[in-house]
Amino acid sequence: MAELILIVDDEAGVRELLGDALRIAGFETAVAQDGMSALTAIRNKKPDLMIIDINMPLMDGFELVERLRSMGDNTPALMLSARADRIDVTRGLTIGADDYVTKPFGLEELLLRIKAILRRSQISTAGAADLRCGPIVIDESSHTVKFNEDAVELSPTEFRLLQVLIENKNRVLSKSLLLDEVWGITFESESTVADTYISYLRKKLHKDGFEGIKTVRGVGFVIQEPK
Repeated sequence: MAELILIVDDEAGVRELLGDALRIAGFETAVAQDGMSALTAIRNKKPDLMIIDINMPLMDGFELVERLRSMGDNTPALMLSARADRIDVTRGLTIGADDYVTKPFGLEELLLRIKAILRRSQISTAGAADLRCGPIVIDESSHTVKFNEDAVELSPTEFRLLQVLIENKNRVLSKSLLLDEVWGITFESESTVADTYISYLRKKLHKDGFEGIKTVRGVGFVIQEPK
């Protein structure tokens, strides 16, 4: 069955452009023209991913994502904005968006990012062994993380990033490799999204004396077993 993508944008032209491109790529689509109508659409038909414009009337994209996350809805969200301001990008990722694309955007790049988000949110790892690094344990079958037996809440993107780091613990991973493995960005990119998500993991996992996620300047990142 094709994945359902909800397009939330107040511009009819953008909704039509994205709808046509997504249907050609094999997805099903639904549309909403603002945040309030998006909430109704989500209740009526559970999407696999949402593309959400930031600047909308009644309820903007930030408010929509914040409300959904506060309700426990973790449907993957890709945010669109005409502004490339770093503050906007950081806010979108902080409140729980999975990726951020600025207008004007290339449809090919957008489709790659959508497929990457869906891939990392739908990875089936039933029966997989636990991944461990010091006090951190990833149970891939239940998609949960524990730190010294205490549950740690991670977004799908944070989970995938931690998974890749621990699968390669004690090995330095380049930013380009992480962008490929986690975000599906296979082209040259100046994106700082990897740095941003590394900082999120540190905030949640650097405690009780554990500071295993290291930056190797000019190369990338590594997670190390405590000595």
